[in-house]
Amino acid sequence: MKFHSYVVLSLIALASCGPKRDPRQPVRNIPTPAVPAPSAPRGTRENIAVGAPEPENRANLPEPRAPIDPKSVEAAGQVVQHYGALIEERRFLEAAGLWGDATAAAKFAKQLDGPALHLEIGALGETEGAAGSIYTNVPVIFQASGFRRSATVILRRVNDVPGSTQEQRRWHIEQIQWDKAG
Repeated sequence: MKFHSYVVLSLIALASCGPKRDPRQPVRNIPTPAVPAPSAPRGTRENIAVGAPEPENRANLPEPRAPIDPKSVEAAGQVVQHYGALIEERRFLEAAGLWGDATAAAKFAKQLDGPALHLEIGALGETEGAAGSIYTNVPVIFQASGFRRSATVILRRVNDVPGSTQEQRRWHIEQIQWDKAG
């Protein structure tokens, strides 16, 4: 009986060895395979050649090290990460919920209608205030097999002003602007 107890305790000790993951830390995303990109009307989108040098300020978004304040620029970055995950899964209706304007979200989603894309997220920008709101820009790259296009995601949240709603005080995508090739 003692031998059995030692074996069980040894197995428990062995199982507890190895790297530990903090349950509050998000699991890293695994990139999806690249597929051909959607075609677009001429003059509205310009591709960045595959293998071209990265545009400035395109360092990958680091994983958070601590809980994120919902008012912080890191929370805005999480909105972009969530948007990227949803469009990679072609869940455009849910992705539209991360926008402040459903019409603008639908219009942009039409440009992505086609084979699945991967969204690479760059370094977070600084916040800027204007008329009771806070804005930030996040550089991104939409990519698929044979397609690579950079853009800037503009996010907004209303300051905690009297009369503002919870919905207005959350970070949301205001618009996504395609960068000029160059």
